[in-house]
Amino acid sequence: MNIFARLFKIGKAEIHSVIEGFEDPINMTEQGIREMKEQLAKSVEALAQLKALSIRKKNESETEKQTANDYYNKAVILVQKAENRELEAAEADRLAKEALKKQGIAQENALHIEKEYEKMHGECEKMQAKINTLRSGISKWENELQTLKARVQISEATRDINKKMTLMDTGSTVTMLEKLKERAEQQEALAEAYSEVSDTGKTIDDEIDAIIKNNDRQAEEALQKLKETLKKD
Repeated sequence: MNIFARLFKIGKAEIHSVIEGFEDPINMTEQGIREMKEQLAKSVEALAQLKALSIRKKNESETEKQTANDYYNKAVILVQKAENRELEAAEADRLAKEALKKQGIAQENALHIEKEYEKMHGECEKMQAKINTLRSGISKWENELQTLKARVQISEATRDINKKMTLMDTGSTVTMLEKLKERAEQQEALAEAYSEVSDTGKTIDDEIDAIIKNNDRQAEEALQKLKETLKKD
């Protein structure tokens, strides 16, 4: 319980200090919750047994009360029979006394059993209250555990990012980019130079043939336009 009390006050401390204070707070919390659930199951079983015994005592008390009432009614009947001369007075008195004795015994039993029932009923209520508190606590601890897990994950992710940012050499990265840019510019300039060299390397015959081919293409285009004009006329 002390472990839980400390674990779930992490809102007042940094997550790193919690991790440093415990070997594994998440596993410890999960283990604690499992143990509390086991205790809850045992408590519920014990409560069920106590309630069953309490109900049995209540039924026994009611039975004894009914028995006492039956003996009282029998005593009344015996007295009435004596008054009606259906039974000798002495015999009726004797039997009525015995019935009243049994009535008294039944009443004492009923009172004794009822006290036991009230005691057990009170214990049931106390145990039920503790079980309700335990259930509420387990639910709260499970919610706190989810929060704890999320905070640990966020903390670890933040730590990793910060670590990588710390190890990253910004200066060298910029230098590398500048070198790549310079190399690309050199390659572009070299390609342009080769293109110019290629153009200046033509012979006189190449230049003449290029002009003739160009004239032939222009003549061909003029011929096609003429044919199209004649067709329209």
